[in-house]
Amino acid sequence: MKVLVLAPFAEPVLDRLKQKLDVIYENWMDTKRLLSSAELVQRIQEQDIPLLVVEADFVQREVFEKASRLRFLGVCRADVVHVDVAAATEHGVVVVNTPGRNAVAVAELTLGLMLSLLRKIPAAHNMVSGGEWVDPTQAYFQMRGSELWRKTVGIVGFGAIGQQVAKRLLAFESAVFAYDPYVDSSKMKDLGVTGVELDELMSRSDVVTVHCTTTPETVGLISARRLSLMKPTAYFVNAASAYVVDEEALVRVLRERRIAGAAFDVYKNWPVKQNDPILKLDNVVLTPHIGGATDESVLRHSEMMADDIERFLKGERPKNMVNPQVWK
Repeated sequence: MKVLVLAPFAEPVLDRLKQKLDVIYENWMDTKRLLSSAELVQRIQEQDIPLLVVEADFVQREVFEKASRLRFLGVCRADVVHVDVAAATEHGVVVVNTPGRNAVAVAELTLGLMLSLLRKIPAAHNMVSGGEWVDPTQAYFQMRGSELWRKTVGIVGFGAIGQQVAKRLLAFESAVFAYDPYVDSSKMKDLGVTGVELDELMSRSDVVTVHCTTTPETVGLISARRLSLMKPTAYFVNAASAYVVDEEALVRVLRERRIAGAAFDVYKNWPVKQNDPILKLDNVVLTPHIGGATDESVLRHSEMMADDIERFLKGERPKNMVNPQVWK
């Protein structure tokens, strides 16, 4: 039986799959291209491929309608917005994802962004590398920052990533608030976190960090009104979704110094265009959507996917099924 793997995959886990399957490995990060729907259909049908694993490739309705040999689709991401799950379900194709595969990676970047803002690390680097550090005492005045110690940090969205962020913040002795209507406050308490309503979180936090996915309920959740509740000394971090935040309102409050600063790893338009107003701000830290870009994330999703492929081959229900109704 063949499996076409278009996602980056850890070599040891790939070797493990090769013991059970005929593996065709074409990592999109090596080929530098994504396959079209027509190409996917052709490959699946002509090469008799019942199992397909993707990360970035779009798998649209046409694939499920025309690739009749396809039985299993693995998605090496938590979010499956680039897959027509309804069409997969209609055609009896099992869809499996890898929730939480990049939770640690995003959490660590989030802490890095917070520290970069509070301790002015990028600006300090530029001072030294740009030859501007002339007076030995100059940095003590220009680069004086603040600590995460005893700061109140508000986490919007308390899923896998939010919980990993909280775990790390507690090591800094920060007070951690969280807002998530789908997580019981008793669970938050067990983790040393205080559950609060969103408006209270926005008004009381020294740092607000967003970790919820894009859904109809979360689009625009951090509105202009909610941003206006923040302290003028507070910072905002978004390594989750640009659509959860009113980006224009956030740029406005940053430009007007109504909050101290912000860090972005996600943007509505990316790559960011040269005329984007966000590039004119001097109180931001910007990273190019690298939240999950670690070797460990690849290893994690490889192991999770291989586990579920092995379950599927044995006739057992995969652990991370997106469309469990197909199994019924």
